Amino acid sequence: MDILVVVDMQKDFIDGSLGTKEAVAIVPNVVEKIRGFDGTVIATRDTHGSDYLDTEEGRHLPVVHCVKDTPGWQLHPEVEAALRAKADSRIIDKPTFGSVELGEAVRELAAEAPIGKITLVGLCTDICVISNALLLKAFLPEVPLEADISCCAGVTPESHAQAAEAMKMCQVAVV
Repeated sequence: MDILVVVDMQKDFIDGSLGTKEAVAIVPNVVEKIRGFDGTVIATRDTHGSDYLDTEEGRHLPVVHCVKDTPGWQLHPEVEAALRAKADSRIIDKPTFGSVELGEAVRELAAEAPIGKITLVGLCTDICVISNALLLKAFLPEVPLEADISCCAGVTPESHAQAAEAMKMCQVAVV
């Protein structure tokens, strides 16, 4: 079994409060990746409360985003439609960069059947994609991990490239 992890393809990261032209540009690639993927698809959704600015993250990144049940928290409509079309997909809400729940869910799947490979796509390469890649590496160190960089975008093109290099150093294949 292979697993595709679609990280935080939400309005606020695409064309909302933290959106970038690079994030907008990867949407078709991510949709196509989901549609063509033969395996389990798990999407994450960055999820904050109305108290976001009072949190540790909010103090360091004082831009309100992905507040639960707001328009910016929603997955991009095309991404959501592609996920709904997959029989074996699920969404995990995560309160911070890396998702322990994601790690636990993937470890449970590995207990049911061997995992051939985990592929990560989404936003932002330099924050949540890399955090979840390293978290998954810690949960399942023997499972090959890759990040499809054509389906990722960072806060800036420079930090995106730096995150790709950092993942390579941590034995995450960047394809």
